[in-house]
Amino acid sequence: MSAVVQDRETSIVNAAPKQLYINGEWRDARSGNTLEVHDPSTGKVLCRVADASVEDGWDALHAAEAAQGEMAAMAPRKRAEILMRAFELMHQRKDDLALLMTLEMGKPLAEAAGEVVYAAEFFRHFAEEATRIGGNYQTAPAGNARFLIRKEPVGPSILITPWNFPLAMGTRKIGPAIAAGCTSVLKPAAQTPLSMLALAGILEEAGVPAGVVNILVTSNSGGVMEPLIRSGIARKLSFTGSTAVGKILLEQCADKVLRTSMELGGNAAFVVFEDADLDKAVEGAMLAKMRNSGEACTAANRMFIHRSVISPFAQKLAERMGELKVGRGVDEGIHVGPMVDATQRDKVADLVDDAVGAGAEVLLGGEPEGGEGFFYPPTVLKDVPRSARMWSEEIFGPVAPLTPFDAEDEVVDLVNDTEYGLVNYVYTNDLTRALRVAESIESGMVGLNQGVVSNPAAPFGGIKESGLGREGGETGIEEFLETKYIGIAMD
Repeated sequence: MSAVVQDRETSIVNAAPKQLYINGEWRDARSGNTLEVHDPSTGKVLCRVADASVEDGWDALHAAEAAQGEMAAMAPRKRAEILMRAFELMHQRKDDLALLMTLEMGKPLAEAAGEVVYAAEFFRHFAEEATRIGGNYQTAPAGNARFLIRKEPVGPSILITPWNFPLAMGTRKIGPAIAAGCTSVLKPAAQTPLSMLALAGILEEAGVPAGVVNILVTSNSGGVMEPLIRSGIARKLSFTGSTAVGKILLEQCADKVLRTSMELGGNAAFVVFEDADLDKAVEGAMLAKMRNSGEACTAANRMFIHRSVISPFAQKLAERMGELKVGRGVDEGIHVGPMVDATQRDKVADLVDDAVGAGAEVLLGGEPEGGEGFFYPPTVLKDVPRSARMWSEEIFGPVAPLTPFDAEDEVVDLVNDTEYGLVNYVYTNDLTRALRVAESIESGMVGLNQGVVSNPAAPFGGIKESGLGREGGETGIEEFLETKYIGIAMD
């Protein structure tokens, strides 16, 4: 690493906020405690940030509560203008935000820059939605009354985001909350707090009033967040993370009947029929599998390839994945960065070993990278049996498991043979089959001949144990709004 590059990395980390952001102020944790943030490409400590306690959590929630009335009364146009300023600032600082994200999370710099643009788009999208919050006025069927229907902000909201998309998962929640007139307390993942703290600075500069957005970083997520959820002060919880944690949070929300929206685990299938364009299917598989090095809830987790084309498809995919360069995300020409930590790398390795032990054939990779950092190489497995653990467990890594199928009905049953239902992908040149299969498979989203479905203007979310509610699109703002009916007598 050159001295110039190292100096820039050090400068970006040093400039990043490292305190809690509560009630419009940057402050240390009450306890004075801090937690380490690591560079997953080296395993070394990047910096230390404030580690919030329960008392800090209460301060943040009370700040959100106090600011709620002002925020609800703010003109929709003003809320939209704040979001648009934040959108513009994110674009102006794209390079710095991307480098900071790569350093704390590991993804290649080009992908990080793409995430900054994607994340900013949620602010622009919901800036436009802020001025479109509707209502209704109608005559009662009997004619003796009028119905006035209005939409109001649900109130203070708790937002919890994961480490794999540290900016986009934040803006996807903060954007509609601000657009709807809600205040919030956001807790980013402890592994990747720097991106969200940097975003807090941008929101402050964009004109977000004190107390409207509060950021808590903590190593004690359950201890800090559970009392806030159970308090009843917050009226909404939006969570992105594992299904196991989501179920715990749902139980906590039940105590005070909080509104919830949850984007939970996935077990996405990638289906290639015999009539598909194999080159396009391979391109789609590269996107569906290798985006974010496979560390995505939308990543293709089970890849069902028609038996008549599985061999050429596997060869093409292995060739493409074999061309990918693994290394530090900040280095030039890198396609695959490290796993976020040793735990995640070891989980991927265990799942691959289990599949190989069950009879899967290794076409590429299959062994952890040596040296420092938490790297795992692009891996292609063929003929993965249903007994393999990766059939039902999210891989969250750069591993493509291929399984043959023979008939449409068979593969639809295979796709649906899971408790998850976030997204699935289908490749075929038969339009009738494409629509028939898309309607038959059980998921909140389907990609037809495309390997990426995420778009701020489209409703993102799953069914079954993959979640509740939708983020993005026209419906995203509804998650932060309550419907009030006012009956007016006319006689």
